[in-house]
Amino acid sequence: MRVAVFSTRPYDRQFLDLANREQRHTLTYLEQRLDASTASSAEGSNAVCAFVNDRLDAQVLEALHRLGVQLVVLRSAGFNHVDLAAAAGLGIAVGRVPEYSPHAVAEHTAALVLTLNRKIHRAYARVREGNFALDGLLGFDLHGRTVGVIGTGKIGACFAGIMAG
Repeated sequence: MRVAVFSTRPYDRQFLDLANREQRHTLTYLEQRLDASTASSAEGSNAVCAFVNDRLDAQVLEALHRLGVQLVVLRSAGFNHVDLAAAAGLGIAVGRVPEYSPHAVAEHTAALVLTLNRKIHRAYARVREGNFALDGLLGFDLHGRTVGVIGTGKIGACFAGIMAG
């Protein structure tokens, strides 16, 4: 299958090339976002691989359909940037990532909480400037505190577990 991969970054190439190591597919990497003005870049492709900032409205999907694209695969769990009704009407199948690791997202959230509490970013910037003063860098102990979690889906439940210790 020939796939036009839009909104490509170096890490995309690295992991997609690894997944395609047997070279069963021909991947064409495109840095530009997919929209009405760039859809023609998919010419000769059976499929397009899009990311969250790519636009897959009816106009773009019609252009892709005219080029012979039969499949849109998303490198995202969200699909609100895709006109699913238009895709179905054109016979274009749409695939997406079913979920990201809830543990990875929850752990990143915990890291951000600690970064804010302990002012790590501000401290890092000061150290780079040779300033080792502690003024304005003191956080507080999370131990014994109550953490509120709004939404306890998979990610929220993982985050609550991390905060519970």
